[in-house]
Amino acid sequence: MANIIKVQKGTKDILPQEMNLWYKLEDNARKIFSNAGYGEIRTPIFEATELFARGVGDTTDIVNKEMYTFEKSERSLTLRPENTAGVVRAFIENGMHRLSAPVKLWYKGPMFRYERPQAGRQRQFHQVGVEMFGVQDATADAEVIELAVSYLKSLGLNDLDVEINSLGCPKCREEFKARLKAVLKPYYNDLCEDCQTRYEKNPLRLLDCKVESCKEIFSKPEVKSVIEGDFICEECSQHFNELKSYLDDLKIKYSVNKLLVRGLDYYNRTVFEIKSNNLGSQNAVCGGGRYDSLVENLGGQPTSAIGFAMGMERLYSLLSDTTEHKLDAYVVSTNKSEALKLVKYLRDNNKSADFDFNGKKFTKQMEKASKIAKYAVILGDDEISNNQVSIKNLETSEQIIVPQKDLLEKI
Repeated sequence: MANIIKVQKGTKDILPQEMNLWYKLEDNARKIFSNAGYGEIRTPIFEATELFARGVGDTTDIVNKEMYTFEKSERSLTLRPENTAGVVRAFIENGMHRLSAPVKLWYKGPMFRYERPQAGRQRQFHQVGVEMFGVQDATADAEVIELAVSYLKSLGLNDLDVEINSLGCPKCREEFKARLKAVLKPYYNDLCEDCQTRYEKNPLRLLDCKVESCKEIFSKPEVKSVIEGDFICEECSQHFNELKSYLDDLKIKYSVNKLLVRGLDYYNRTVFEIKSNNLGSQNAVCGGGRYDSLVENLGGQPTSAIGFAMGMERLYSLLSDTTEHKLDAYVVSTNKSEALKLVKYLRDNNKSADFDFNGKKFTKQMEKASKIAKYAVILGDDEISNNQVSIKNLETSEQIIVPQKDLLEKI
């Protein structure tokens, strides 16, 4: 007997009994985002490697360690590790900058990152997200955050913590980077290897480190005073204050987290994360922010933009499917031809129905019907000859005989 080939590490089959929650994740996204004027976009799952190197940033862990890259016809291609860069590429390539602002898009689909699999995180995973182009005002930031909160609440995730921060603009951020490097210089040799690289290439991403020894350095008074200082310029500060005012108007509770920088290089000004306290433990379920330079960096016209993404596996793990999903009817008959015709009739009239393909004994068919259907539609010899059906309510055990023409109104 040949060896069984198993699913690859970091990937997972989504089985039929799991699909109802997946449908909920997708259907709620379609409804809520569409109601806010966002159109769905579907981009290819692989792109030119350069798109992610330029878009996501060549100092990020994603580009340096986690991308699935392959060569084909002497071209370097990469399975998408995230979808913002692909959506921006589509925005530029399809001339969406010529549309009246804002241009609002949403997406769902698989992403790929070579990282250590853990609860709610796979190497092939799914994200749902939105992107808004063409609005510099903080009202766009507020709407995107409100949209994320509304979507999460529609799933039953009501205990949420919204964290926000402003990374400033490239101009005021340079001064902050210089001050951060200066205060961390005495501790350089104590930083982890990744942070030593970040120190030279992108000091802001030092704050995203999860290594405990680095966290201890960042908590030292002299370092903490720089991190928590108000380094952003007047214009960026005004934008951030306006965002906070709008969130107050929308009655969205939030906190400012000065360590929040997000893991991608393209963010500027507003960044945010939303954490859920569902099931008694805190889980980050949404991350996003403003990326006003990305469209131009990828060859488009200067365009303000903001968006977010959510990991759908993480959301799935926080939800429970309490709905009992049963067929409307299960046709019980040893006459497979008549059963097949009746099942087709039911399905043609928008009733979910099935039958036993092997024509097992009535008792076996009734046992199965009681497990998977609301009604058993019994089609014996007498019913067939009289053009009737017996209908048994499998919840109450009530059974009636009716003409076949009355079947639909009885189930």
